[in-house]
Amino acid sequence: MAIWVNEQIDPAGLLYACIACCDETQAQQCHQSFEDNLTETQKAIGWVARIRTVESWDEVPVNSLKLD
Repeated sequence: MAIWVNEQIDPAGLLYACIACCDETQAQQCHQSFEDNLTETQKAIGWVARIRTVESWDEVPVNSLKLD
């Protein structure tokens, strides 16, 4: 089972927002939302939206919103 993890990371590398779920379609929509919500200024200074998969809920950051 793949768990999709969406993260917004600030220029210092700190996790700003995180949502995890098991549904790929929902995860892709969330990632697009994270991308769309970053301004050009934020992107220019180093903010990033990242999507990745993990195998276990133990690998999901503790402060994330977990949807299943």
